[in-house]
Amino acid sequence: MRSNDELADLIVAAGGGDRGAFRALYDETSAKLFEIILRIIRNRSSAEDVLQDVYLRIWRGAASYSRETGPALAWLSSIARNRTIDLLRQKSFAAPPVYDDGVDWYEKIPSPGDPEADLIDVAALRRCLGAIEEPYRSCVLLAYYEGYSRDELAARAGKPVNTIKTWLRRSLLSLKACLEQTS
Repeated sequence: MRSNDELADLIVAAGGGDRGAFRALYDETSAKLFEIILRIIRNRSSAEDVLQDVYLRIWRGAASYSRETGPALAWLSSIARNRTIDLLRQKSFAAPPVYDDGVDWYEKIPSPGDPEADLIDVAALRRCLGAIEEPYRSCVLLAYYEGYSRDELAARAGKPVNTIKTWLRRSLLSLKACLEQTS
């Protein structure tokens, strides 16, 4: 792992919008942060979901990072720990809300004016999601926009967890291929 000074440099660069630096930061620290989250949650699939949320928070908050606040890894670890504890305290994390089947999941995708939309091409994402058949599309949307774990998706769909993992993997590979064609 890089030194704290090198990690701090990556955080500062990510705070300036450098996606390459953010990717390098993720590559260097994700295993450590995942370990912290998993120790608190004790559920691998939920920890994966929380890790994704933690890095979104790191991306959004990187501009506010200051070297004077302490070591970079301590700053990252505190974000992971605090976010994990916050989610555990929320009733919605333990028992996700039930939505009617009539929910328009496309409306839940960030609009181009949202800060999250800076990371993706929303129109391409919507088009590529539209190319994925049901129930696979709903599974992806529930997992990545509503925060459902694989276990929760399996219960909702009445399918084994391994089937849900396969659906998610195949759907994400399909999305990746589609999005790469539009780049």
